[in-house]
Amino acid sequence: MRYLDITTEAAGDQADQLEAVMSREAAIRRIVALHAPGLRAEIREKRALRYGTEPGSASGIASHVRAASAIRRQGSRLIVIQDDVNALAVIDASSCIMPLLLPPGADGRRSFDDTIGNKHLKMDLEAAVVLPDARVLAFGSGSARARERIVIVESETGVRVRRAPGLYARLRKHCEAVVTGGRSGSLVFDVDLAQFLRWLAGRGPVPNVIDVLEVDLGSIDGVPFGFTDAAVAVDGRIAFVACAEESVNVRGDGPVLGCRFGWLDDTGAQVTDVIESDGRATPLKLEGIEPRPGSIRVFDVVADMDRPDHPALLAELWVTGWPDSSLTGL
Repeated sequence: MRYLDITTEAAGDQADQLEAVMSREAAIRRIVALHAPGLRAEIREKRALRYGTEPGSASGIASHVRAASAIRRQGSRLIVIQDDVNALAVIDASSCIMPLLLPPGADGRRSFDDTIGNKHLKMDLEAAVVLPDARVLAFGSGSARARERIVIVESETGVRVRRAPGLYARLRKHCEAVVTGGRSGSLVFDVDLAQFLRWLAGRGPVPNVIDVLEVDLGSIDGVPFGFTDAAVAVDGRIAFVACAEESVNVRGDGPVLGCRFGWLDDTGAQVTDVIESDGRATPLKLEGIEPRPGSIRVFDVVADMDRPDHPALLAELWVTGWPDSSLTGL
């Protein structure tokens, strides 16, 4: 089972933490992504995400999807993950968008904002995965205690939240190793699926990290690119998006200097800049990507506008060309 940025109540948080400390170290492999001149990734058909019906003031959320940090397909519907709102956005087969409310934060609110002063209370959901049994898991960023949680979408409407300090402690050890080494690459973790499912069900310890891959995605004006989302394509490769965001710290937002699409497989990583239909580099911060069923050319992507009053965007990303031998360093 592979994650880019997973960062989840088990009986015994202390046991989780102890198990994490005792974890057998996984070696960190490192690769450098290469620019693929023959690869093109173009954004088309943008759509502002607004709920089909007014959620109402009691819900504590706006009438639009105000954040988008990942996107996953569950059957015939798309689920958009939000990092600043305790609600998921569900897009059904007719393209109608409905909120799936999550438990409110410690202050009783579902929306989090600097103007309210409660951003430190948000779960900060930043990544998601669909399990073989069709459950959807949304992962907190892990940048604070409140963000060491996993949201589990059990059914059409059922959700629960699981605390996961032990899992995050285990992953954080590898992140710290990279930072201590003076590097800024993004990490891909391989986690044993069977172990993970036993742990998720409360029947086993924190799963082992089998392998860690550090990917240097390049930089722009000294700002490194970092993974924002990834998904497995029908041919087995990992399709990903990455952005260079000039933020003052890991918890803040900042200007987006660039956005890239890439492929990751056993041969390495190849990337290209994401462009608009007129050929200009996109100014959007793409934070979610999901392949269309059966396609390796068309993807659903979401962009977070980082403004509470602006709805997030859903768009198509068309990928043409094929990585070839004419690869160049970044």
